[in-house]
Amino acid sequence: MSEPKWLDAYSGQTTAELIDLEEEYRTDSLVLAFEQALQQKVDRVGNDNLSDAERVVLAVEALEREVNSGGYSQFFFNSSNEFTPIVVHSLGAIGCSEVAELTQLAIDMLGINGPITVDAIDCVMENESDELEERLDVCDEQYYKVAGDLSGPLFEFIKANRDEITLGE
Repeated sequence: MSEPKWLDAYSGQTTAELIDLEEEYRTDSLVLAFEQALQQKVDRVGNDNLSDAERVVLAVEALEREVNSGGYSQFFFNSSNEFTPIVVHSLGAIGCSEVAELTQLAIDMLGINGPITVDAIDCVMENESDELEERLDVCDEQYYKVAGDLSGPLFEFIKANRDEITLGE
């Protein structure tokens, strides 16, 4: 049996059509295609018109992309921080409770009193201290040890929630 191929990009498939590519394409490339499709959907209809399952996909993908690229600090600093209020729940929803707990610890390290909002996170990150960066670095190290590749559990979540994820339809 040959190795699965890489799906280069989302090209208008429905949810069912993307899921049906599982045997032929790498899971991480399929999850990326779902993220691309959902980003296109956000551009068309806005965040408020996404289902909870669609938001889970975007939140987990944002966390994985940012933390693997530059750590929790990068996740909180970039626009991906919009997913901070739902990312712990999202990780739990895909069955990654250890990563959810670690991510909650990283959020707690921000020291935000009150609601976790984009503005509150931006304020903390604009004034980021060396101490905060060092504490987040510890979380990064743990993340790299425990998270692994989240595309597998995320793809299983997508399949289980296919009726709540609407693409190209």
